[in-house]
Amino acid sequence: QVQLVESGGGLAQPGGSLRLSCKASGITFSTHWMSWYHQAPGEERKLRADISGDGGDIFYADSVKGRFTISRDNAKNTADLLMNNLRTEDTGVYYCTATSASGSRYWGQGTQVIVSS
Repeated sequence: QVQLVESGGGLAQPGGSLRLSCKASGITFSTHWMSWYHQAPGEERKLRADISGDGGDIFYADSVKGRFTISRDNAKNTADLLMNNLRTEDTGVYYCTATSASGSRYWGQGTQVIVSS
């Protein structure tokens, strides 16, 4: 079955950095867009970044442009989100998703990020 497992969350200070990683199995990884969503406490999930199957197309939400970098390694079936210059409003749960060409979307279980001094 499809599994997406996120890792790398934790506690960071404002201005600090964290790298999230998503390991996929059960899918043809290179044919899926990979995305990272953020859910702040009490809010809905919002797209933060995504990347096409070959890595040639990348999207960032305005709130993370210049701070976050999404990447993927199709040989390892992983998609990473490097988060620099973290802000307190980046606190929340980060979810990895994989979306097929037909529109089927799979979600990971999420990883918690807390940005606090």
